[in-house]
Amino acid sequence: MDYQFEVLEKSRQSLLKLIEGLTEEEINKIPEGFNNNIAWNVIHVLITQQLICYKLAGEEGYVDEQTIKDYRKGTAPNPEKPVSLEEFEKYKEELMPNVSRIKADYPKFTTYNSYTTSVGISLNSIEDAITFNNYHEGIHLGYVMALRRAIRVL
Repeated sequence: MDYQFEVLEKSRQSLLKLIEGLTEEEINKIPEGFNNNIAWNVIHVLITQQLICYKLAGEEGYVDEQTIKDYRKGTAPNPEKPVSLEEFEKYKEELMPNVSRIKADYPKFTTYNSYTTSVGISLNSIEDAITFNNYHEGIHLGYVMALRRAIRVL
């Protein structure tokens, strides 16, 4: 699993570099042709890892239930409630400690409730979940790249 943790760490470092210095307007902007924004994508990757790695293993995660409810699959940014830079900073600050936590917590994951993702991939173990999470985060890293390019060009 060391390799998977390394992939997660590098992906999160890339994400942090990509979102460095963005304004509140930029993190909340939904460009034409998109259905979400940078803030939503960053928070979504945090909570998805919590859901597929911790919750499905019957373990307590590190993200509160309201955040999970607001940013889980099938949600979208609330235009009436933009994410402040201060709030966004708190989520950004969780990206790397979250990697350290999953590495430290990994040995305690002894059970796992199987789950089939929306792309038809079955997760039957914590190892499957960690591996799939890296795939999922790669998708959202790509979205953030595209969103950043779209908002900076406009």
